[in-house]
Amino acid sequence: QEAVLEYSYLVNLHQSKNILSDVLGQTTGTFDHEGQRITGPENVNLKFPRVSFEIERRISDAYSTATGIGGTVPIYSASFDLIEGRQDYNLQAIISGSSASGTDPSGGAAAYAGIVGNKRVIVKKVYYKTPNAMWRFFGYFGGLNVVGNLSQYGQYTDDSTFELIPTWQNKLQAMAYEDNIYTRLSHYSYELKDNQLRIFPAPAEISDYNHMWVDFSIIPDAWEETGTTDTGISGINNMNTLPFDNIPYENINAIGKQWIRRFALALSKETLAQIRGKFQTIPIPGESVNLNADALLSQSKEEQEKLREELKTILDELTYVELSKKDAEKSDATNDVQKRVPLIIFQG
Repeated sequence: QEAVLEYSYLVNLHQSKNILSDVLGQTTGTFDHEGQRITGPENVNLKFPRVSFEIERRISDAYSTATGIGGTVPIYSASFDLIEGRQDYNLQAIISGSSASGTDPSGGAAAYAGIVGNKRVIVKKVYYKTPNAMWRFFGYFGGLNVVGNLSQYGQYTDDSTFELIPTWQNKLQAMAYEDNIYTRLSHYSYELKDNQLRIFPAPAEISDYNHMWVDFSIIPDAWEETGTTDTGISGINNMNTLPFDNIPYENINAIGKQWIRRFALALSKETLAQIRGKFQTIPIPGESVNLNADALLSQSKEEQEKLREELKTILDELTYVELSKKDAEKSDATNDVQKRVPLIIFQG
C-alpha cells in the first residue's frame, strides 16, 4: 500500500505540473485523511483536460475591467437630481447613500444596495455632453414653408426627396452647424476629481428631465466573489486544491506496477532491517552470528531514493511541455529528411 501511495504521489505531482495553469479557478474538492475524494469532480488525475488559458483569461479580465470594455467586475448605473444653480456634486456620498438606503433618488431599488460601504466608487462614465446637431436641425416637421421655400420645393422638407446634392455638401453643412453650436452656445462639460463632479454650465431651468446618470464600479478585494456568476475565486488556486485523489490500483499500467513492486521490495528490506536491528547477534553453539541490519537498512534507503529519482526523471521528460518540444524536433527532423528525398518528376 505504501508503494502504491508513493507512486500515486509522484504521478499526481507530475500531472499537476501539466495541467495546473489550465484548471485554475475551476471546481476543487474535499478529501479525507487518506487523500481520498469526498466531494468534487471524479478521477480528474486520470483525464486529459482541455487547454483553457485560465491565467491569460484572468489577466485579460483585469485589463477589460480597467478599460471599461468587459471584465468580471459588475458596472452599475446611478442617478441623482440636478439642483438649479448648483454645479458641484459628491458622487461618492450620493452613491454610498443610495447603497445604504437600498433605493435610488427616484425611489426604485438600487442594484448596488448594501455593497458600497466605505469602498471607493470608480466612476466609469458621466452621461453629460453637448447635444449633437441633427441634419434636420428644425425638427422632423419644424421647417415647414421655411427651409422648403428656400430650396424651391415648398412644404416638403425632407432632405433628399426632391433635391440631390453631393455628399460633401451634406458633410460641410453638418460641420458648419456643429461649429455654430461650438462657437455661439454654452458647452456641456464636466470635471471629475476625487469623485467630486462639477458640471458646466450651471443648471438654470430644471424640467422633468433633471436626472444626471453615471456608470460606476466598485473594485472588490482580489479574493471576493462579485455578481451572481462564478468567477473562479473560490476554485483551484494552486497544487494543494487540485481535486486529485489517490490513483486507483486498477488504473495503473504495467510500467507503474513494476515500479511499485521494486519499491515494495525496497520497503520490505527496510522493515526487515529494522527487525534485525533489534537483535545485534544470534547465539549458536560455540559461536554467534552478527545480523546485517545496518547494511540492509542502508541498501533499502539507497534503493528507495534511486527509484524515486528514476520515476521523477522519467516524468519530467514526459511533461506536456517536453512532449511538445519533442514533437517540434520530430517535425523539423522530418522536414530535413524530406528535403533530401528525391522528388519524382511527373511526365504526362
